[in-house]
Amino acid sequence: MNPILVFDIETIPDIAGLRALHELDAQVGDTEVAEMAFQLRRQKTGSDFLPHHLQRVAAISCVLREGDNFKVWSLGEPGEDEGSIIKRFFDGIDKYTPQLVSWNGSGFDLPVLHYRGLIHGVQCARYWDLGEDDREFKWNNYISRYHTRHLDLMDLLAMYTGRANAPLDELAKLIGFPGKLGMDGSKVWEAYQQGKLAEIRNYCETDVVNTWLVFARFQMMRGQFSKARYQQEIELVRAELGKLDQPHWREFLAAWPEQKI
Repeated sequence: MNPILVFDIETIPDIAGLRALHELDAQVGDTEVAEMAFQLRRQKTGSDFLPHHLQRVAAISCVLREGDNFKVWSLGEPGEDEGSIIKRFFDGIDKYTPQLVSWNGSGFDLPVLHYRGLIHGVQCARYWDLGEDDREFKWNNYISRYHTRHLDLMDLLAMYTGRANAPLDELAKLIGFPGKLGMDGSKVWEAYQQGKLAEIRNYCETDVVNTWLVFARFQMMRGQFSKARYQQEIELVRAELGKLDQPHWREFLAAWPEQKI
């Protein structure tokens, strides 16, 4: 099995960037800066969802599936600066050339990482290769929407039309996986303000495991996994999560009933 890297990010408003763009001084608190940006965005679009380039990366969580190994973790140490975390992500791609798997990665995660990587001067030659250095990348690269070196599972299942997009949480639960537990993306900024970065990273990790489980189900659907192989995959994930003595994994496993195909 080629290494497969499933990834997910969580973001907060780029307070420093917003201050610079709107010429606000340090006397204006972070909460007020964010609320001003949300209000301006609501006036313009009807939603307070900020543009991708004004989203600051708070966490990147990954599942690495290679050989007999399954690993889930968040990049960097809690509180590590944004540029360093993004660099870790792209350095891994440069070193291992994994297949990337995401849920809405083309629509959100990767554009955010592109803009923020650009701002921080992060280099990632392998990721951006379109065939100039490796001819195989001309026909299958990370950038093309219709190539599988990065597989945005949400986009593919919806046949590349936003009208058919499904929320990961709902689809995971319909299959029988835990889905989201205790937090969603709309609560990340509030949690960050309360100093709950560890909780944000934990939430991001459970999201990325949900994505891997849905991807494994998809692999069975398209014939890459037999039913027996799929069941082995599920049992491997359960076993590896059971070794992680952390509350969010105990909660995740408790919300995941045993299933047989």
